[in-house]
Amino acid sequence: MTKLRLAIVGAGPAGIYAADILLKAERNFEVSIDLFDHLPAPYGLVRYGVAPDHPRIKGIINALRDVLDRGDIRLFGNVRYGTDITLHDLKKHYNAVIFATGAVHDANLPIPGIELEGSYGAARFVSWFDGHPDVPRTWPLEAQSVAVIGNGNVALDVSRMLAKHADDLLPTEIPANVYEGLKASPVTDVHVFGRRGPTSVKFTPLELRELGELNDVDIIVHDEDFDYDDAARAAVASNKQVFVIDKVLNQWRKRETGKASRRLHLHFFARPVEVTDDGNGHVGGFRYERTAPDGHGGVVGTGEIRELPIQAIYRAVGYYGSSLPGVPFDKKRGVIPNREGQVLWKGEPGFESSTASQQMYGVYATGWIKRGPVGLIGHTKSDAMETVRHLINDVGNWWRPEAPDEQSIVDLLEARGVEYTNLHGWHRLDQHELALGAEQGRVRVKVVPRHDMVEVSRANVPAEL
Repeated sequence: MTKLRLAIVGAGPAGIYAADILLKAERNFEVSIDLFDHLPAPYGLVRYGVAPDHPRIKGIINALRDVLDRGDIRLFGNVRYGTDITLHDLKKHYNAVIFATGAVHDANLPIPGIELEGSYGAARFVSWFDGHPDVPRTWPLEAQSVAVIGNGNVALDVSRMLAKHADDLLPTEIPANVYEGLKASPVTDVHVFGRRGPTSVKFTPLELRELGELNDVDIIVHDEDFDYDDAARAAVASNKQVFVIDKVLNQWRKRETGKASRRLHLHFFARPVEVTDDGNGHVGGFRYERTAPDGHGGVVGTGEIRELPIQAIYRAVGYYGSSLPGVPFDKKRGVIPNREGQVLWKGEPGFESSTASQQMYGVYATGWIKRGPVGLIGHTKSDAMETVRHLINDVGNWWRPEAPDEQSIVDLLEARGVEYTNLHGWHRLDQHELALGAEQGRVRVKVVPRHDMVEVSRANVPAEL
């Protein structure tokens, strides 16, 4: 019987779902899957890209843990694709590879002044407060007034974490260095800006409601933003999610404010124009144009320019994928060019183009690196199903590896001195973090430094994986 030796690069939801779907799929061949990740711990953006005060995320992690704990997928953490292993290595040891590397960098916001000191990408800030091992341990939280640009869930996460009192985060798994940084923050006002109106936001109702539950934080909305046109009224009447969001926002309009020590302001119909300099190369203000409904669900500029004094600004305008050595990359979209998960190329591997047309046999993509940084967990599952279907049907075009035995990749990593971690190591790190939390009366305290994560994970590494 034919056997598929599959490598999956990326151990977040996209990679784990792809592995699980393949193992459960109807097929006439055996499957052996190795999951690689550059981080010592699995789960990707679920562990390092979501605010720690989201309890529902635990349910997603539990589902991913159940897949890994079945024991039919090998995990190799702390392995960097392009450095520790290459595409050439994968061709030598596997029949195919699925790239599920996601999108972890911030998209650009091309306005003057965005490069000033005190201007940050939301994705990097999220990585910091989630204890990502490759982000500095400290963060410059020195501003009293902060602007957040964006009307999606990431913007809400960033705004909530900036405005929330640090002590209210202690029940979560927030790392100690993050707690200390937020505890010392002098912030009093967080301003969230969106280009369009309240009925066009990309927030989910649950995320929005969480803002209204913050302790000692007033939510400020402005009556001028709720003069709806026919298109906005139609959206409220026809879309349940928009209806709920509109209801929440209008309830906040009636709230008494003025007694809290911090304020979170929601500004709609605000198009970013410029970040102004305080005279010393640092953020000093945010200039924006007031927009207005265009009658068709969009907005037009009014020419009215407003400016707000701030000392820091965070752009939460989207994520952007990273190119991978030997793999095609679309610079414009930040994705691997593909047709339903089948990677496309033209010419030699490693080119950068958005016009690829020929299938690159043996190479597949799923998740955000496949479709771009949009959609929720449900989209990730359907992405994986589509990609796996093509992988199964492409059996005649799989690679023919010269060393497909499972021990060969272990020997390769060890010969190169790669301090890889495995599923047993993740269990050790998981238990270690839970124990750290128990000592402080908390559920978990994350280990942040990569060296410490690896050291805990690799203590008495078992010979078997």
